[in-house]
Amino acid sequence: MRPFFILLLMISSTGFAADSRPTVRMEGKKAEVVVDLGGGSISEFRLKSNGLSPLQWDSWSFSPMPDEKPPMLPRSMGHFLCLDRWGSASEAEAAHGMHQHGEAAQAWWAVSHEMTSSTGKMNLRLRADLPVAGLSVERSIFMHESSTVAVVEEHVTNTNKIGRIYNMVQHPTIGGPFLDEATIVDTNGTRGFMQGGPMPNPEDPEVQWPIALREDGTEVDIRFLKDVDHAPNVVSFIVEEEYGWVTAISPHSGLLIGYIWRTSDYPWVNIWRHVMDGKPFARGLEFGTTGLHKTGRDLVAKGSIFDRPLYRYIDADETQTFKYAMFLSEVPEGFSGVQSVRYTGSKLEILENNASGRRVTLNVMSPF
Repeated sequence: MRPFFILLLMISSTGFAADSRPTVRMEGKKAEVVVDLGGGSISEFRLKSNGLSPLQWDSWSFSPMPDEKPPMLPRSMGHFLCLDRWGSASEAEAAHGMHQHGEAAQAWWAVSHEMTSSTGKMNLRLRADLPVAGLSVERSIFMHESSTVAVVEEHVTNTNKIGRIYNMVQHPTIGGPFLDEATIVDTNGTRGFMQGGPMPNPEDPEVQWPIALREDGTEVDIRFLKDVDHAPNVVSFIVEEEYGWVTAISPHSGLLIGYIWRTSDYPWVNIWRHVMDGKPFARGLEFGTTGLHKTGRDLVAKGSIFDRPLYRYIDADETQTFKYAMFLSEVPEGFSGVQSVRYTGSKLEILENNASGRRVTLNVMSPF
């Protein structure tokens, strides 16, 4: 059977149906991707053979009234996009309607194109306008019917009449049951720092992946999330190779999710952790154009950390393009983590981080 898209737009005369969110599903023989149009989040990404989506997270769980039924308004879920910023708006910006992490996850997204070619290549295209930021974004998702790798290309256009600075951070967020105390996070990030340090030198003290420092100065391995670790909430690292990558493995489900991107697009990887009721609740495998969780004023004042820029500049009417690939794979029992992810143009090779020599190879049908 030829793969297909299912577009769910359950609309009533008063708006969206109370029990259904508008989503679009990209379904192949081995994997499927679901995008929630109320915020543009990639809300689900799963293998057909496994059925578990690691992207189990909903910002409504942080609501002051989480037991109430969530509204049908746009909100961030799973893997959402932070655009035009990563972090808070200033008081003045917030007074004009700017949101935490920007407008992209608070906007309605529209499907502009959906196609399955005779060769089995699927393409889904969506777009959103961000009126306060003066930006628009168009996203294309490419996936072959027989692949478990999806390539995402996003075009950001400045619709203002003047140039401006901005940031763009991908915010994949994993949660339970994929996430527990045994879940292993790996990345090729190197030099890093804990968020929350005082200006003008928030990068002091410096750390090296996978080590972070607790408030008392003792070290903690942030490949794992354990309540007793008392690790910092967000630690940011630069990537010093041509491609950056981050992976998470759930040993109990034998499942791996990962991302890979060009560091010329995204020079930073930011690891967020959240514990609730003494248990791992969320981990952000974030990568983007900045590693400093501050307002624009602070970003301009600081400029760079570890010789990596903290923001992008986009001129009036300019369009800038970013790409990454997201991938899923089952892994052998006892797979102890990832040493490297190598991209050859047609394959991803995921090498285990011990002397076993075990590796997972995935076909990349849409080079990036």
